[in-house]
Amino acid sequence: MGGIFVSTLVSTNKLKLTMFQFKQIPKPVIDIIQKFNQHQAEIYIVGGAVRDLILNQSIHDWDFATNLTTNQMHELFPKNSFCNNNYGTFSIVGPHKQIFEITTYRKDEQYSDSRHPSKLNWGKSIKEDLGRRDFTVNTIALKINLKNKSFQLIDPFNGQQDIKNKIIRSVGNASDRFSEDALRMLRAVRLACQLSFVIEDKTFSAIQKQAHLLSNIAGERIRDELFKILLSSQPAFGMVVLKNANLLEIIMPELLIGIDFQQKGHHVYNVWEHNLRSMQNCQTSDPITKLAALLHDVAKPIVAQGKGEARTFYNHEVVGSRIAVKIGKRLKLSNQQLDKLFRLVRWHMFTCQTDQSDRAIRRFIRRVTPDYLDDMIALRRGDRLGSGSRETSWRWELFKKRLIEVQKQPFKVTDLKINGRDVMQALNLKPGPKIGQILDKLFKQVEGNPKLNQRHVLLEKLEEI
Repeated sequence: MGGIFVSTLVSTNKLKLTMFQFKQIPKPVIDIIQKFNQHQAEIYIVGGAVRDLILNQSIHDWDFATNLTTNQMHELFPKNSFCNNNYGTFSIVGPHKQIFEITTYRKDEQYSDSRHPSKLNWGKSIKEDLGRRDFTVNTIALKINLKNKSFQLIDPFNGQQDIKNKIIRSVGNASDRFSEDALRMLRAVRLACQLSFVIEDKTFSAIQKQAHLLSNIAGERIRDELFKILLSSQPAFGMVVLKNANLLEIIMPELLIGIDFQQKGHHVYNVWEHNLRSMQNCQTSDPITKLAALLHDVAKPIVAQGKGEARTFYNHEVVGSRIAVKIGKRLKLSNQQLDKLFRLVRWHMFTCQTDQSDRAIRRFIRRVTPDYLDDMIALRRGDRLGSGSRETSWRWELFKKRLIEVQKQPFKVTDLKINGRDVMQALNLKPGPKIGQILDKLFKQVEGNPKLNQRHVLLEKLEEI
């Protein structure tokens, strides 16, 4: 099935979407719509999917709204589905484990905790359902008629016009929307970063006044939105907006002391600007590495001594790593994520001198771990550009090559050409801690001279030990 759909718009503004490529909608979505059509049930594509279709952007999540209850939907899709009756959400597991969520029309009542509605009532129409949503750009519903290959956009809040004007505007009264769910304030900033939009004045003013409500939101919900900001094309812009909106003092107040705190030497920006520029220039798809780039110099204002060119920041990486872990725990990072964040901040002050020994470079790799070397390199690149320096230098390129070469040499005890069993047989020893001590002594010799890592040489060394 294919072809072009011709729109029959129901819209309150003048912006018209005149044609629509059917091939943009994946087959599992069409199959879901077709099932509802066959049973004369209402079904609309809603939320970000419609917005991104209008913007001609890729779509990762397809959400729907319907007049059917979850029980009725289960009759249509008895297999590969599950539901949450508390929120009227029915989920279908599609190919490749993709989840398609369908919600019964809803009309939210009063919120008591800035997170969840104290009572949930089912809505009667799609327009009523759209009225409970967050921002106008997300309040456009798309209805597809498979019989005559046409589609209809339901846009009661002028979302298309705001998309055209690149504006993030709350639905109805902004203060009410943010009182209902304080995370919407952070979501407004995230959407502005992802879409390169601006937040409308009244909406932004309401965020500034109600920023304190974000403290009622769970750390993991804040983390998820923050990570999307960090991985957007404009993370530095996002952090500035968070600061100006009074949200940053709730999420990461530790960063604020870097504002207007001047540095010295090769740095041409203050600590706050340097951290932002380092993060912006850190090329990675990993949010932990982005966060580490943002926080790598967070402790400089705390440890600073002296003024002007005499100012020093001794141990800022040590103190900063502790602050980073504190922030990470607040954001509910996993233990593995906390370990990575700690290592990247703690050891970012490594040198690239040409006279470094292989042993020193191996020590650096062990501290960072081989798994995180690429992340550290990405952070260092961002750090250089964020300082106003050139992206690279001959010393830096030589250091990166040595990182590769050194890892080809024996790097840990298990890389030795003999093992504990060999030690026990050669020296007639029983299992115990002494075996490990002997291997450690051998490894220290091999670390200083990798050519010694040959089986017959190491067996000879055993006699010496």
